[in-house]
Amino acid sequence: MRVPFLLTVAAASLSVVACSRAAKTEATAAGDNAAAAAEHAGAATAVAAGDAAQATHEAAVSTGAAIDRAADKTGAAIDNAADKTATAADNAADNTKAAAGKVARKADAAADAAAKTQ
Repeated sequence: MRVPFLLTVAAASLSVVACSRAAKTEATAAGDNAAAAAEHAGAATAVAAGDAAQATHEAAVSTGAAIDRAADKTGAAIDNAADKTATAADNAADNTKAAAGKVARKADAAADAAAKTQ
């Protein structure tokens, strides 16, 4: 009775050892898979960070270009307004000079008429 019992215990021990080795192998494989997944996740994160940095750079460049275009248009509008103001001032000066000349001629004519009546 002892021999069958010992054989049963020995067989159970061998199956536990075999299961333990299989579990260890599976645990190692699972650990390796987890490490590979973590490495892939890290690489994907690095790529995403690089893509985000590139997109941010491109947005900054586009914003800078838009600011430059706006500054150019603003400068052109200021130049145009200055030119129109200068032209209007020249026209006003010419009109004022013409009106002053006309008033002067009328004053001369009035003075001549007054002199003739005396």
